[in-house]
Order: sequence, then C-alpha cells, then structure tokens
Amino acid sequence: MSKSASNLEQIPRLHHGENTLIWTVWFTYGAFYFCRANISAAVPGLKAPLEDGGLGLGADTIGWILGSLKIAYALGQLINGQLSEQLPPRKMLGIGMLGSAALCACFGAGTAAYFLLFVWAMNGYSQSLGWTPCVRVIANWIPVLRRGKVIGIVGTGYQVTAALSVILAGYSAQLLGWRGAMFVPAGVLAACSMVMLAFLKEHPDDVAAAKAVSTNVSGDDKLSFAETAYLTVTNPTLWMLGISLGMLNACRYGYADWGLAHLSDVQETGLGKSALKIAVLPVGAVAGVFLSGWATDRFFGSRRAPVICVLLTLLGVLTLFYDLMVRTSVIGTVILLALIGFCTFGPQVLLVGTAPADLARKGTSAAAAGFVNFMGYIGAALFGDVLTGHLYEYYGWEFAIYAWAACAFLAAIAAGVLWNATADTSCKAIENQADRVTS
Repeated sequence: MSKSASNLEQIPRLHHGENTLIWTVWFTYGAFYFCRANISAAVPGLKAPLEDGGLGLGADTIGWILGSLKIAYALGQLINGQLSEQLPPRKMLGIGMLGSAALCACFGAGTAAYFLLFVWAMNGYSQSLGWTPCVRVIANWIPVLRRGKVIGIVGTGYQVTAALSVILAGYSAQLLGWRGAMFVPAGVLAACSMVMLAFLKEHPDDVAAAKAVSTNVSGDDKLSFAETAYLTVTNPTLWMLGISLGMLNACRYGYADWGLAHLSDVQETGLGKSALKIAVLPVGAVAGVFLSGWATDRFFGSRRAPVICVLLTLLGVLTLFYDLMVRTSVIGTVILLALIGFCTFGPQVLLVGTAPADLARKGTSAAAAGFVNFMGYIGAALFGDVLTGHLYEYYGWEFAIYAWAACAFLAAIAAGVLWNATADTSCKAIENQADRVTS
C-alpha cells in the first residue's frame, strides 16, 4: 500500500451531524455582528444635536468610543485564545453573546460619553469571546485536510450578518431613533444565543475520535509559551503582515463605522436607504473572499502577498474616488461600494488567517494569527476610528476619506515587501534564526 493511500485511510470519516455543526458555527459567529456592525447606524444620532434627539457628541469623542471596541477586542484575542483551550466553548460563546447583547442595550440607554466609551469597550471584550471558541469546536469536529474549506465557509457568515445588521440597525434607527439601532439588534443576538445553546455540540458523539481529529501536534513537538512568543515576535514577516492588516483595517472600519454617517450626510437620505447601500460592501466581500484565495494558488504558487498587494492598491484607488462618486451618482455609489468590498475582504481574509499560518514556524500558526490580528485591530482603532473622527471634525469628510486611501496604499506597500515570501522560505529563515539563538 502506498504512503498516500495509507494517509487517506487515516482521515476520519464524516461524523454524523457534521454539516449541521458547520452551519451552526456559521450562524453563531455571524450573529455576534448584530451587536457590532450596528454601531454605524447609531453614529448619526450620537453626533446629532440634543434638540434633534441626539447626544451632541463631537466626532473626536465618537472616534474614541468606536476605537475602544477595537482595542478591547484586540486584547481579548490574546487572552481568549488561551482560555478557549481550557474552558467549554459553549459556555464561552453563551457568555459572549448574552454579554454583548446586554452591553449593547446598556449603550442604547446611556447618555454620558465616558459611560458609552466604557460600555462599548466591554462589548469589544465580549465580542472577542466569539471566534476562538468557534475555531476550537471546528478543530474538535473537522480533520486538518478538510478544515481549510470549512473555515472558508464559516468565514462568509459574518459577511452576510454584517449586511443584515446594518440594514436592521439602519431601519430601526429611522423608526425608533438612534437608540433603536442598539435595542433591536441586542434582542436579535440574545435570541441567537438560545439557538446556539440548543444546537451547538462541542464534539462528535465519539469523543475519542474528536480528540484524535483535534490533535495536530504531538506532545514532544509542542513549544513552550516562551518559545512560541519568541518565535512569533521575532518573525519579521509577521510584523509586516500585522502592519498591512492594521492599515487595511483602518480603511475597512472607516467604511464600516463611518460610511453610513457619510452617506446620510452627503446624499441626505434616510438611514434605512443609506444602510441598504452600505450593506453592498459585504456582498462584494463574499466574492473577494472566495476568489482571492483561489487566485493565490492558481496563479502565484500559493504566494499570498501579490494578490494582497494588487487588491489593496485597487482599494486605495477606488477610495480616492469614493467621496466624489457619493456626491454625483447613487448607482455609481452602489457599484463602487461592491468593488470596495471585494478589494477589502479578499486581502483581509488572507492577512488574518492564511498568510500568518503560511509564514509562521511550525507549531506557532495560531499564535501568529493572534499576533497579526492584534496589530490589525489596533490599527483599526487608532487610524480607522480615532483619526477619522479627528479629520472629519476639523477638516471634513473629504480629508477623512483620503486618509482611508492612504492607509490602503500603506497596507499594499507593507504586503509588497513580502512579494516572494512562501511557507518554505519563511520556515527556513526562522529555523536558521532559531539555530543561531540556540548555538
């Protein structure tokens, strides 16, 4: 019997209920976005005058409130990645979903800026309880050779729910005031948590098989925490990926958090109609997620950087024309938003998961992804939210959107440095570095 045939025989068969599990995880992680993407519909109300039912907050203040979620989320990624190895995933997901729903409702009831900042930061930490437990459940059920495809399917879930969340929150704000954009999605997420608890199984009925599937590295090959941390932070390719993701996320959350306010200001339409236009972003994103990964394997020999670099450059160019398009054509705005979604989320998925796994040393891929994602959300907070708020406050929308374009170009440059990097070349470089340290 050939070695390849022997390996195929070792792949566990499809577990009973596996397809249900996949779509339950798809639904569960996507549901978190109901109390995350909804904030964009509340921004116009936060900055509206008191006499119009708003809070009269300055754009600078709103920028810090928006950024607080990203900072807390980034820190939560580092902490909860470890906790998800120790605590039951259903328990973590239940706490995260119900906690986020409760905090979202508290935000809707608040009036003081510092209170809103604190609550939205706590919501960021609750949101960070979503992804790593879902990954843990997938690892319990799905063997390595099928896991990439499954995570790709699950990754489309938050694109769909992000669009639904913006539409739901937009019309809720239009009918009930800006607080409706908080209360209604909070109720939806709380209901979704009940569905998760009813249908999510942490492992197949055969627990022994689940343990066999989820064991990727033997005990002898596992690195200590200190070794993993050292090999992660001293890997220059991960720093470049992190810088690229941070700048990309700055542009991404410029659109996600401020785009609805920009559209309603410039086109002077209701929040519901503006939300429908912004919801086009995730529609283009689904195509970008599927096609970008395929293109890296089909045309570039699994080199991720060329596709990332090209799409980010296009994103920068499209963003330069965005403000002008919004002011001149409704149809053109919708088409441009779809293209922007394509050019944003194609490279985002590669940067947040595929490229770190490729360019990390064996046994540190999870730590690499967490490190890159941490840098990505710090960039989103400081440049996507805080900088946007400051530029809009003092210079207007045009300068803020030009800053998004600049961030996209910087992200392309950082990715371009890794144009020829592959998993093999990265591993060799890191192995040589490790050998020099131990010699």
